Amino acid sequence: MNAHAPIAATETPDYAGLTVTPVSTVLGAEISGLDLRQPLSPETVAAIRSALLRHKVVFFRDQDISHEDHVRFGRYFGDLEGHPVTAHVPGFPEILHIEAADGMKLREEIVPLVRAANKWHTDVTFRPAPSMGGVLRARHLPPLGGDTLFADTAAIYRDLPQALKDRLADLTAEHDILQSYGYRVDQAKRDELRAAHPPAVHPVVRTHPETGEKHLFVNKVFTTRILGLPEDEAQALLADLLDRVKTPEYQVRFRWTPNAIVFWDNRATQHYAILDYWPQERIVERVTIVGDAPF
Repeated sequence: MNAHAPIAATETPDYAGLTVTPVSTVLGAEISGLDLRQPLSPETVAAIRSALLRHKVVFFRDQDISHEDHVRFGRYFGDLEGHPVTAHVPGFPEILHIEAADGMKLREEIVPLVRAANKWHTDVTFRPAPSMGGVLRARHLPPLGGDTLFADTAAIYRDLPQALKDRLADLTAEHDILQSYGYRVDQAKRDELRAAHPPAVHPVVRTHPETGEKHLFVNKVFTTRILGLPEDEAQALLADLLDRVKTPEYQVRFRWTPNAIVFWDNRATQHYAILDYWPQERIVERVTIVGDAPF
């Protein structure tokens, strides 16, 4: 396997006075040396963006931010968007209120259903322009458990056999909101979602608009089928690609602490929120940054 080589200290770029500490050899870094309750300078915003592009997911600790601070931080990196199903924080339509599986409050009788539906994914790929990134803040944590895993989809793509890369080069796939959310809403809401969000078609391999890296761009939650192939062949290929994100060498695991914040590049990663804390609660809040159409 050939994901990333370890990041040498001599390779660390200038981050405008911030301390950026890699937490694995593949992806992920912790950023310290700033207070997100305060407005950030353009130089600091540029440094955070640079760290995000390099490490794909960045972590901040001990940031007791307000809702206003959360929105301000997200807007440094682009416009913000809501969500057609997940609830938002009252008075802050830009901030999603997430319990368990995107807003489904846990009850004993639905825990097996929600765990079975919990999958590796890239957010909102049912949109023609999936989000650029998400900024997730811990509000209430269980005493143990509730970690989040992130995977580097460029590293996954790089390790594919060349023959498979050639096969994927011109393929597209369908992404459908009902694949994930259809089972948790009534028929009227399903009809509303289908009208507002018809299936989107994206390349199976997308090019990152800022780094130029190639990324595998299919995920278990929203990708329903690969187009242009016989059905049996398409499903077998999709299953193979979806399975590759499970390899630990492509992953980093984040252990939440009070007032921690995670900022991930949604164009370059998949993530998985581990549901291992029932009957305790885990409540997080997210702002989502508008993205662009994959190419």
